[in-house]
Amino acid sequence: MTMPTDLWVFGYGSLMWRPGFEFEECHPAVLEGWHRGFCVYSRHWRGTPERPGLVLGLDVGGRCRGVAFRVAAPQAEAVVDYLNERELIGYAYHATTLPVRLEGGGDVAAYTFVADRQHHHYAGKLGLAASAAIIMDAEGCGGLNRDYLINTIRRLEQDGFVDPELHALLIEVERQTGIIEQGAGI
Repeated sequence: MTMPTDLWVFGYGSLMWRPGFEFEECHPAVLEGWHRGFCVYSRHWRGTPERPGLVLGLDVGGRCRGVAFRVAAPQAEAVVDYLNERELIGYAYHATTLPVRLEGGGDVAAYTFVADRQHHHYAGKLGLAASAAIIMDAEGCGGLNRDYLINTIRRLEQDGFVDPELHALLIEVERQTGIIEQGAGI
């Protein structure tokens, strides 16, 4: 498959802070009609089969702030292959292209991944306490599940955006564990 034009990719979780591919530019962006949520079980990168973690997925409804990356046409096919290997192996996602509004104006069609509600890794909306209980104890090949949450919040804050649901989740993880701020004054 040859891609004759540049490719736009929309990241809303780890792709925002660890894209893993070269890009020409990136912009804060908004996706309408979808929201970010910890709705996908991770049994590899942020958890194990015995103790699954949770990762973000796009689910129907609302709006999602993220980052849009422009990939030059010659690298587009390799980036799609990389992203499909990274995001579609074992997880509850569908690859799709959706309209995204770039901060400062302009709409682009961006390649992204939405939650597959029929997949056995789809967790749905678990609620604050249940999500925090999973995230606070999970760790996989990619590290601690709570670091995934923290890194996502930090990347959004770099663009001047606060996600109240992610912050509430982080506060609940901290409340349940007491670990997040441990040693902060040292």
